[in-house]
Amino acid sequence: MHNRQRIGDLRNKEVIDVCDGRRLGTVNDYELDIENGKLTSIVVPRGSGFGFWKQDDIVIPWGNIKKIGEDIIIVDTGRGI
Repeated sequence: MHNRQRIGDLRNKEVIDVCDGRRLGTVNDYELDIENGKLTSIVVPRGSGFGFWKQDDIVIPWGNIKKIGEDIIIVDTGRGI
């Protein structure tokens, strides 16, 4: 069995910061590097709201993602957002 997921499978997963154990929210979007075909970051909205990204959305670089589980994503913000 392989350990691959589709990018769309990341949506709505709970994001937990390993720095302080806090729930940051759920993934509602992501950023892609189209030229290289790579996922560069996930986006978690702060507070409520739908639609366009807001300036205060949490953008977590791919390198800060430590583990992707079935229901959650563990990240290390390095500063506890």
